[in-house]
Amino acid sequence: MTPTPPDDSRGSIAAACADEPIAVPGAIQPHGALLAVTEPALAVVIASANAAEVLGDDARELAALLDPADLDRLRAGLAGDLAELNPLRVSVGGRDLDLVVSRADGLLLTEWEPVAGAEQAGAAWHRRLPAVLQRLSATTSLDELTAVLASDVRELTGFDRVMVYRFDAEWNGEVIAEDRRADLEPFLGLRYPASDIPAQARALYATNWLRLIPDATYRAVPLQPATHPATGRPLDLSGAVLRSVSPVHLEYLAAMGVVSSMSVSLIDGGRLWGLIACHHTSGPRRPSYADRVAAEFLGRTASLLLHTTVETAERGDVVGVAQRQAALVAALGRSPRRPAAALIEGPVTLLDLLPAGGAAVRLDGRLHLLGSTPPAERVLELVPALLATGQPATDALGRVVLSAADVADTASGLLAVEVGGAPGDFLAWFRPETLRQVTWGGNPHEPKLVEGASGPRLSPRRSFAAWVETVRGTAQPWRDHEVAAASALAAHLTESALHRAREDDRLAAVLQRTLLLEELPPVPGVALAARYRPSAADVVGGDWYDLVPLPSGRISIVLGDVAGHGLAAASITAQLRHALRAHLLRDRGPAAALGSLGELIAALLPGELATAVVAELDPATGEVAVASAGHPPVLLATADGVRLLRDGRGPALGLQEHAAYAEARVRLTGADRLLFYSDGLVERRDVPLTDRLDALRAAAGSAGAGPDALLDAVLAALDPPDTDDVTLVGLGRT
Repeated sequence: MTPTPPDDSRGSIAAACADEPIAVPGAIQPHGALLAVTEPALAVVIASANAAEVLGDDARELAALLDPADLDRLRAGLAGDLAELNPLRVSVGGRDLDLVVSRADGLLLTEWEPVAGAEQAGAAWHRRLPAVLQRLSATTSLDELTAVLASDVRELTGFDRVMVYRFDAEWNGEVIAEDRRADLEPFLGLRYPASDIPAQARALYATNWLRLIPDATYRAVPLQPATHPATGRPLDLSGAVLRSVSPVHLEYLAAMGVVSSMSVSLIDGGRLWGLIACHHTSGPRRPSYADRVAAEFLGRTASLLLHTTVETAERGDVVGVAQRQAALVAALGRSPRRPAAALIEGPVTLLDLLPAGGAAVRLDGRLHLLGSTPPAERVLELVPALLATGQPATDALGRVVLSAADVADTASGLLAVEVGGAPGDFLAWFRPETLRQVTWGGNPHEPKLVEGASGPRLSPRRSFAAWVETVRGTAQPWRDHEVAAASALAAHLTESALHRAREDDRLAAVLQRTLLLEELPPVPGVALAARYRPSAADVVGGDWYDLVPLPSGRISIVLGDVAGHGLAAASITAQLRHALRAHLLRDRGPAAALGSLGELIAALLPGELATAVVAELDPATGEVAVASAGHPPVLLATADGVRLLRDGRGPALGLQEHAAYAEARVRLTGADRLLFYSDGLVERRDVPLTDRLDALRAAAGSAGAGPDALLDAVLAALDPPDTDDVTLVGLGRT
């Protein structure tokens, strides 16, 4: 097997193809003549060198060439749709010609093709056209449609071989249907590389439905003058029927032994889908204009049927995928809080949705694998890499993500779709490598550049013998309906996640309102104040505060903060609040209560983290015992100044299974006040914590008397960001 040419060779070939002047060749084929004329005078500006030979006159105006009746018909037709005018049968010098007109570069192009010498299918075939169309419309599969099309076009045009040629995603072509002379070698099933029909040639096929070369051995007829007098550029012949074709294409036909060829485009949804390629090896062949129009009509009809025919063939697969998708959506509806389980544990799983060797689902940051997949760490690498390319699916992952070459046995094919919710969530399916043998019509890697007298030039392949290539690193391609089903399931998961988030936020808000006292209960001899400011993101946090009267007559003031946000944090907050109340009511002091709460978290809520500060006040004496579990230090404001209580602090709740907490003790006298606050007050990404604590002390030192004035002054001075909840509780004596 010949290796693929190096990149610089392919680049040279691509550049040479792009430079081929196929739209402006400056010449026509010799089976007709071309006159480019002005409007409305119809004065000749450019003429093909054979005009006098074909038309029998070297006229400079069409008025001198056509008889008055034909001239009147032409002028009348020019005022309307040219497609309805073409062809206009005229007589010039006693010869019947088909006149075809189009417009380009500000001129009217008139092309004159003698009727004599053209092969005619005859009126009998044209009378059967309704039956032919009915036969096309009655087909139920792509194979049947293309086989009927090849047969009917060959019967109409008389070519030795008629093929239906389909392009793949990379513009390689495959012969999928063929009708041929019995003694010719079959081409059915052969593939041809994209370079055989360069991009600019495909662009012309997408706009010009039919192209005819009656004799591939022709000598091109130049236009005179060679350039447009008004623009100085060659005349644009991209829409001309007689346009001369690339010399490279003529060499290509000669190498295949083809003397005459015709092609009709097949277009699906505005995109070139394939070609009806007609070849004649036994000599020149020029079907009549009427027969060519009929062939084009068959091509247009088949083009309209393509999409429906392909859909019909795939309908069984489409319905099966849709049924499995519906089953997964139903399972998600039954377990809205456990979407991953619904996708991997039910009778229909994510892997069942599409034909695949393995599947992966990452929801809420957790990865689950089904079937045969790359290792988990590779899945987390490969899926984002494919998504970053902007394409959801590939059947050759190693060509898109170069690092994937080593997992071809499980992931030559990858289809991945993002799921809204936690960042990085996705659904993915994997297909293993499928070794394929592809039979090409000649070696597709044969160089196309040869050295000519004036340097390198394009040259077609010389061999078209069947050439078999083993293709590795590719999987069964993903179909459009499979990609659509994956995207739809991901969209459903995203919408469900958003709905759950909205519902969770609503429930969390309700739950948190039960944790935040609407007003602090009055306590004789004690002044209390509290403030709660939710985050601007409208996401419920884990802040809570509480006041617990104790059997001894003392009171406990609590401020806590559970890690996280939303319903999960709110539910943990509720559990910790009630558990801490129970431990405080034992009246063994704040340090003992926090130690017992830490043990409870370790036993019943492993993995959860929280901070809390508890102050126990004796209203009669002003004695206060303070214990802190990882919480910001309590602020004490007295007549002598402001300080932070650094004593009595221990680790956050949930960090250690058994933690001992100490207590700091102070006595409140006169206007002394204590301030408890959550970290949302003092933490700010762009300012060191020490600076914020200094600002807190300064604000407290300048505040007015009483807890309310203290809280207002602190909030105004620190102006905490709205990215987190902020909770403050102030305490003093009256």
